[in-house]
Amino acid sequence: MAITNEHIKQRLIEKFSDQVSGFEEPYGMLTFEAPKEINLKVLNYLYDDEELKFRFMTDLTAVHYPNQTGRELAVVYHLHNLADNVRIRFKVFTDISQPDVYTTTGLFSAANWMERETYDFFGVNFVGHPNLKRVLNVEEMDYFPLRKEFPLEDQTRIDKDDEMFGRG
Repeated sequence: MAITNEHIKQRLIEKFSDQVSGFEEPYGMLTFEAPKEINLKVLNYLYDDEELKFRFMTDLTAVHYPNQTGRELAVVYHLHNLADNVRIRFKVFTDISQPDVYTTTGLFSAANWMERETYDFFGVNFVGHPNLKRVLNVEEMDYFPLRKEFPLEDQTRIDKDDEMFGRG
């Protein structure tokens, strides 16, 4: 029997009731969210359940939503059930002033590098990570470059010809 998005959704609702929400299917991929406090419970359930078998983490990243007060940072997990070739997306949101999310390195070894990269660029503090430090940027950097807090370019520069960039 092929595993469907509807079946996955029903299993999640049976287990976590109203703690899982925001179910969507952009481009056919089941996407949902849960509170950051239960991210490990949800991920462990998806991993351990003998029917769901989401045992491969394809990607982990963050997204900055500066206009969503209290939910400015989203940590996004992409999981894959290799046996049935099904993928899902799971999101947890956190406040930018206290961006603490539990690490998943105990469940997915690939999360080690991905969480370090997400910390490096977005400032998400993965609580319990064995070695959470910058991995691509210099240690002295005192900001997180993929947050939308800074302009993309210096607006005071006069050494560029705007016509060359389609702005003139």
